This record gives sequence, structure tokens and C-alpha cells, in this order.
Amino acid sequence: MKRKNELSEWILLSLGILLLLLLLAVKHRLDASQNVTKSSGKTEKTNDLAKETVEKMTQENALFLKNQREEGEKQSTKQIRIRVLLTDCGKRGNAQEKISLRGNAVLLRNDGTCLAKPQETFFVTRKTCDEVLSVVPEDEKAGTAVSLTGEAEDETVYPGSFTVYQSDEGLLVVNELDLETYLRYVVPSEMPSTYEKEALKAQAVCARTYACARIREKTWEKYHADVDDSVESQVYRNLDAQPETDAAVKETEGKIITSGGEPIQAYFFSTSCGITSTDEVWNTAKAADYLKSVAVGGKDKEPETEEAFASFITQKDSTSLEVMDGWYRWCVTLPAAVVSERAADRKIGEIIKIDVIRRSDGGAAETVCLKGRKGEMKMEGEYQIRKFFSAKGYPIQKNDGTISREMELLPSACFIVKPETEGETVTSFTFYGGGYGHGVGMSQNGAQHLAEQGKTYEEILNYFYQRIEISDCRD
Repeated sequence: MKRKNELSEWILLSLGILLLLLLLAVKHRLDASQNVTKSSGKTEKTNDLAKETVEKMTQENALFLKNQREEGEKQSTKQIRIRVLLTDCGKRGNAQEKISLRGNAVLLRNDGTCLAKPQETFFVTRKTCDEVLSVVPEDEKAGTAVSLTGEAEDETVYPGSFTVYQSDEGLLVVNELDLETYLRYVVPSEMPSTYEKEALKAQAVCARTYACARIREKTWEKYHADVDDSVESQVYRNLDAQPETDAAVKETEGKIITSGGEPIQAYFFSTSCGITSTDEVWNTAKAADYLKSVAVGGKDKEPETEEAFASFITQKDSTSLEVMDGWYRWCVTLPAAVVSERAADRKIGEIIKIDVIRRSDGGAAETVCLKGRKGEMKMEGEYQIRKFFSAKGYPIQKNDGTISREMELLPSACFIVKPETEGETVTSFTFYGGGYGHGVGMSQNGAQHLAEQGKTYEEILNYFYQRIEISDCRD
């Protein structure tokens, strides 16, 4: 009985040990399973986060590459080209008899045929030129020396490509290049590179705007061009590009002045008489809204009568921005006999009086009456008036005490006239005037003084032009 009991106890003990081992095994499996689950959860979360980050980076990279590609396409498709009729700044006129081209790179026809090797001179005459001849440098930036006479001493180096057209008058030479490169040679030709940076930037924006307006209007289309290289448009390649003006062009790249979404007529001139004029000086039916007369510093109120204007133009306003500039005030005397000779074809006899009978806002003469002993004649338009009273060869006394004798035109149309007499005979006419240029839009010296005061180019432009926006011409 005792032995049987001992066996039963041993069996029970063995079963207990087995059960304990089984429980331990189960617990170990459960713990392992839980650990795996926890680890798997963390891994899944980590993988999900990494996947999300990679996807986000991929999307950002794709967007960046897309934007870069679109920007590159925008720049390449919207690069503006301009065609410039070369006249040697008006010295050679529009049409030529013989020209020459000498490239720093190979000169090709537009079909790829070689016209001249580097530094080899290629001549074109009216007899040898096709109806249209395209000359494309292998490298447009290398520069091509062009002579409008065919003589080496008259060469000027231009960037871009060239097209020569046959016309009834002679050969028309058109230089085609991108707008921003064109401006590098316009801005220093129109404004001294020593001027303040913000003034140069204002000039760059004006020049770009002027060019864009001409391109849209096809002003020079009969010459297969958008502009010419002279003061008839704006002076191009009269001077080499300069670092200061290059920077002004680059920092305003694409910027133009618009009104109502269109490029404005961004007129500019050298020096005001203290007040700018409107475009009525060219007999426009109505002055443009953005070309109002403004006081360049100084007094805001314009002289309302001829007597008030005479007082204004013969005195100096110390508060005017340009009061110390050379062309702020000037005077010149023309012999009466010279004036009478210029009007001889009108058969009005000896000129005894000159009256300004109409002025624009700002004081520029719009209509002038010349009274002779046999009759009278009227002359209209700022340019025509200044041309008729050309002072070339006669000393013009400037505001700063210096003398000028080489003025093809009268300095400006802001003047009064006083006759000088000996007894009853009129011997001469003295013009008392102020300013240099047509007086419409931005005064360049005024812009310089505003820049000296710390004004930005946007503030300068908004000073001279009203109700405008600064836009991008590529849009």
C-alpha cells in the first residue's frame, strides 16, 4: 500500500513538472510573439514614415525640375529680338551704296554657306547684293565690324546678326539681336555711366519700354526694322557697353512701364527748365494720362500767362532739382537777317517780330508766329520750331557759364524771344530759354538728382510718369 502511494506521488510530481514546463514554454512563445508584434509595429511605422518622406521628396524634386524646365522654356521662347536700322547714329542716313562686314567669327548665310572666315572682310554693293542678304555670325556674341562706307576706318563692332536689303534708295543694313544685349549699348549712349545706379536703372527701364512700344507699333517696318540707331529712336552703339550700365540692365531685366496693360511711350530727355511738358508739344489731340506736366522739384504751379512765363524762364528757382545744371537756363542771339533768310520762301519780307502764341503744359512753344513787313507765318510743333531756330555756329550761353556752338536744334522749345533794335531796324533776336530736349517724360538730370536723394528707380519712374505699373515685357 505504501509502495503504491509512493508511485502515485511520483506520477503526480512528474505531471506537475511537465505542466510547469509546458506553461513556461507557452509563456515564452507568447512573450516572443508579443515582442515580434511590437517590433513589427515599430518597423511598419518606420517604413511608412520613410516611405512618406521619400514620396514627398520625390514630389518636391519633380516640381523643382518641372519649374526649372518651364522657366527655361519661358526664357527661351519669350526672348525678345529687336531689329535696328544702322545709320551710324544718323551720319550716313538710312540707305548706303557700299558696306563691308568683318567678323570675329565665321560669317554665314542663313542656309549655312560660308561668306567669310574670321577677320576676312566681306564687301556688299548695290550691284552685287541680292534682294535680301542674311549674314549670320557663327557666334553672335563674338562681334562683327560693320562699315557703312566700306572703308575700314568707318568700322563699328556690333553683336548679333545682319540682314542687308535692296531698296530704291540703296542698301538698308539691319542689325538683329536680343533686346537685353541691345540695351547694353543704348543705356550708356543715352545716359552717362557715372550717374547714380538707380538713375541708370530708371533709364534702362525707359529704354526697354520705348523699344517694346516701337516693336509693337512697327514704326520702322518700311525699313524692315523696329528702330534706328539715332536720336530718331534712341542712340545705339554710340559708346561701348559699360560695367555700370550693364548692371543696370541686368538688375531690371525684362522690366517695362505699362499703363492699362500696354507699354507706354516712355519719353525721356536731358534737362528740364523746372517743369516737364506733355506730349501736346507734338500736336497730339489729347495728352496721354501718364504724361502729365510735373515740377522737377521747385514750384508746383505753372506760369499761366505769357508775362508770368517770361518771369519764370529768365529767373532761377533755387528749389528746383536742376538749378545748378548747365542747360537749366540758356540764351542765344540770332541775327535778324538769318531768321528772315530762313523764312524767305514764305515771302513775308523782313522779320520784325516773333511771338509764341500757344504753349503746352510745361511752357514749351507749340505755335510760333513770325511777323514780317509783308505778312506773317505760323509754325507748329516743338521739333519744327527748334529746327527752324537752329543756333548752330552761334554761341549759346549756358547756366553754368560755359558756351556751346554745335547745337543743330535750339536747346528746347521753352523760351521767350526779345528783338534787339538799332533805331527802327530789328538787328537780332535773343532767345531766353531753359532745359535741353523736348521736355516730355523723364528728365535724366532730374532722375540723377532724385537718385542722389536716395530714391529707387521705381520711385523715380513714378515721379515722372503717372498712374503706371512696372511689368515684365516677356509676359
